[in-house]
Amino acid sequence: MKKQAVTVANGPSAIGPYSVGVQAGEFVFTAGQIGLDPTTGNIVAGGVEAETRQALENLKKILEAAHSGLEQVVKTTVFLQNMGDFAAMNAIYAHYFTEPYPARSAIQVAALPKNAQVEIEAVAITH
Repeated sequence: MKKQAVTVANGPSAIGPYSVGVQAGEFVFTAGQIGLDPTTGNIVAGGVEAETRQALENLKKILEAAHSGLEQVVKTTVFLQNMGDFAAMNAIYAHYFTEPYPARSAIQVAALPKNAQVEIEAVAITH
């Protein structure tokens, strides 16, 4: 099985030595996405809700570049700087996924890149 880096035109780019996504066989694995506006390189304003929305939009662009989509996601991992933000993140998250929902883990962490409040990664199947 070969692996291939996913590149995204007009979308999120890596801020370090990694790929934003890697396709391997029928699966695509994304790097964790924070609420980074790809045009400015800054975290979006508006708190955890806005950051969650932007992180999911970034994931959507990566998956689409790999011929997949949010409807093809089988697993996500959500990293929160404060587990007290879980309900706010979850309310936004619920608008992006439909049944059958992907499996999910949510973890509180000490810090995230660029002092983000949320980071989300995904594993999806390709079309």
